Amino acid sequence: MGLMAKGEGIYEQLKQSDVMTKIIVINAAVFLLIGIVSAVMQWPSRTLYQYFALPDGLISFLGQPWSLVTYSFLHSGFLHLLFNMLWLQFFGRFVLNLFPERRFVSLYLLGAVSGGVLYLLAFNTFPAFVQTDGQLVGASASIMAVMAFAAVYSPYASVRLLVFDFKLWQVAAFMVCWDLFRLPSMQNAGGLIAHLGGAGFGYVYARNLQQGKDIGRWFDVLIDRILNGFQKDTKQGGFTKVYRTPKAKTNKPSQTKSSVMPDNQARINVILDKISLSGYDSLSKEEKDFLFRSGNDL
Repeated sequence: MGLMAKGEGIYEQLKQSDVMTKIIVINAAVFLLIGIVSAVMQWPSRTLYQYFALPDGLISFLGQPWSLVTYSFLHSGFLHLLFNMLWLQFFGRFVLNLFPERRFVSLYLLGAVSGGVLYLLAFNTFPAFVQTDGQLVGASASIMAVMAFAAVYSPYASVRLLVFDFKLWQVAAFMVCWDLFRLPSMQNAGGLIAHLGGAGFGYVYARNLQQGKDIGRWFDVLIDRILNGFQKDTKQGGFTKVYRTPKAKTNKPSQTKSSVMPDNQARINVILDKISLSGYDSLSKEEKDFLFRSGNDL
């Protein structure tokens, strides 16, 4: 009974945790499951990976199109998993501080898709890769998408690495430049290309969102319907749609609770400017409460 109670307690904690924690748990569970099955069945882990890893050949990919997403939940070793999940937690908190959880899910999955697409294009276009035979695994493309998105929205947020303080945009810029620097060596070239694809998507997604263009809206709707039993309208926790918007198309007063009045939107823009300059932690409690209420009222 004690073990059952503890198991139920862990399950309840997981249910109440944020989506980033759930994604980390899924990655860890997949890694553990593959390890156990490989050990019990005496199969090489590659035997199981080949059905879910992203192959570099187009013909092979057409036989398992789901691998464009599933590869982002596979890892080649414990350290690969550990460091990826640490980076995901590090950058993910900046996104979850400002946006609803479905935005994070969209970033993770579409970042994986973007990285995977660039990987396939490169390995079936450039002579240096055409003769290779490999597969792609890892959440790095998704993490790079989250990183780039966070760096666009909170570029001057202060982060500490070891004993040094940096701005978030500096960390993001270094990681992208480091991948570009290593690419000519052809060491893990496929992974590096996927990194750049994910980072590029995160940057473009954030820039469009700042201009009022949500290029991931279709995917948000899809995720909502999957997670909520295909319900069209559901309430989401977090700061829903509080990104900067262009000038209002009409001066007529709002007649519904879900509309944001011009004065409120102007204040939201001021708060977002403050976050960009000094980070989310620089907000006062009143400003954080206002941002949260504005998200829930949309």
